[in-house]
Amino acid sequence: IIDGMAQTNARLVFVDNLYMYGPTHGRPIREDMPYAADGPKGKTRAAIATMLLDAHAAGKVKVVIGRASDFFGPRATDTAIFGDRFFEAVFAGKPVDTFGDVNLPHTYTYVPDFARALITLSRHEEAYGRAWHVPNTTVSTAEMMRLFGEAAGTPVKSRKVNRLMLSMVGLFVPIVREMKEMLYEFEEAYVVDDSDFRASFGAELTPLPEAAAATVAWFRQHLATPMKQAA
Repeated sequence: IIDGMAQTNARLVFVDNLYMYGPTHGRPIREDMPYAADGPKGKTRAAIATMLLDAHAAGKVKVVIGRASDFFGPRATDTAIFGDRFFEAVFAGKPVDTFGDVNLPHTYTYVPDFARALITLSRHEEAYGRAWHVPNTTVSTAEMMRLFGEAAGTPVKSRKVNRLMLSMVGLFVPIVREMKEMLYEFEEAYVVDDSDFRASFGAELTPLPEAAAATVAWFRQHLATPMKQAA
């Protein structure tokens, strides 16, 4: 892909996450932190980012990387936390599965906000050649669940899934199985430092109640479609 882009003078805005950093033991996650992940998902992300930025440094292709935290929002169906399984349970009045400590600070990224941030990066020449943490709002998983429940018109009930239970559920649900490597995100404060982006380009964030309401509305329609019910 890089070689092909080099021949067209195209630019690459790469969508990334934070897996490459590994556990940070509650410290805010900054772009200048080393890639310390020891699991396959994190190592893969580290290798890709290194390859892309090396290609930029070598003059092969202009690259900028936008990194988001855990996704939520319309069309974010396969996220480990606030995806199909979560909203199916909420709408049915059943408990949702939670991991670690839901009261710890946790940064979440609203998908439309992420899209706007990527567009911003693409339009600024000075953004290229590095990774940026896009603007986010940090609250807690418990607060996110409260907002979703408020938007859905029903309190969100939850049950904690420990590591043993996670392994058992993961036998049947691939997205849950993959959570095991990333469980540290929910066992310590998981806070993203996006100050570089804010200082350079500002921040346009959707208020969380509005984002939660839009997410609930989309999933309510998505989960009610005949194709979804037949799947």
